[in-house]
Amino acid sequence: MELGLTTFAELYPIGDRPAPTAAERLRQVVDEAIAVERAGLDVYGVGEHHRKDFAASAPTVVLAAIAGQTQRIQLTSAVTVLSSADPVRVYQEFATLDGLSNGRAELMAGRGSFTESFPLFGYSLDDYDELFEEKLALLLHIRADEPVTWNGKFRAPLHDAVVYPRTDNRPLPVWIAVGGSPESVVRAGLLGLPLAIAIIGGQPARVKPLVDLYHRALDEGGHEKQPVAVHAHGYIADTDEQAVADFYEPYALAMSTIGRERGWGPMTRPQFDALRSQSGSLFVGTPDYVAEKIADIRDTLGLDRVMLHTSVGTLPHEKVLHNIELLGEKVAPQVR
Repeated sequence: MELGLTTFAELYPIGDRPAPTAAERLRQVVDEAIAVERAGLDVYGVGEHHRKDFAASAPTVVLAAIAGQTQRIQLTSAVTVLSSADPVRVYQEFATLDGLSNGRAELMAGRGSFTESFPLFGYSLDDYDELFEEKLALLLHIRADEPVTWNGKFRAPLHDAVVYPRTDNRPLPVWIAVGGSPESVVRAGLLGLPLAIAIIGGQPARVKPLVDLYHRALDEGGHEKQPVAVHAHGYIADTDEQAVADFYEPYALAMSTIGRERGWGPMTRPQFDALRSQSGSLFVGTPDYVAEKIADIRDTLGLDRVMLHTSVGTLPHEKVLHNIELLGEKVAPQVR
């Protein structure tokens, strides 16, 4: 099973210190990806956001910088907000990244749980579902190695167009990233695309019906088995006490900030402790504890990949690097 890390290049204050600048945080992200490869892990993902508290509005640029300083790890978006993007440009960017990285690029396409990109690029949230469905269909047409003739609702037509550059020796890997919508899971299965599920609360075992639904949709679509990944919040330290001391306050700050926008209550310590329990969605603790939780969710859901998101709130850079070291050197061997 593959293990890796994701980031949104968060820009929250660090304790009593101010938040890093966007430039500082982006350079840290590149350092973290290099550390992921050095630790023997498999994948690093950068998410797309268009807000003041996240620095990565252009993930392919960040991933290209990482490609130049790594040799082996898979480089993925986590996610690309395809609904508010141009599929032609998205394909060009990721095909370029694939060439620069010697065939290590992946694209995770999602509808977007944050919606700032829609007004920014001139789209209406009234078209939320229709935008994604149409743009995903066009992206998959472009990915096929043949001219595209296209006439849709949300962009200019294409007539016998081939989008360049092309990827070498394989189609560009396209995953569907979902937050729990059964309709999105079925879409991924019917299209025969790999599935990535974000689990940011509750109990991971409750996702099992969605995974089963995905496999049924794959069968109905006549497709072979495809990889299934989980994206979850997690942090590893040498002791449980240290992990909680490092992670709780930044995590609570970030989740409470987002919660105010979405009508959630503030994150409390009892809620955090429940999420950190054996059956909860937070992978926070010692290497042994986190390895056991990852193995449990792998076996329950039949996973091919787990990606931990560490800097939910901005953590000190040196602590993130130590977390990566522990994930690669102590957690990964136990899980594998």
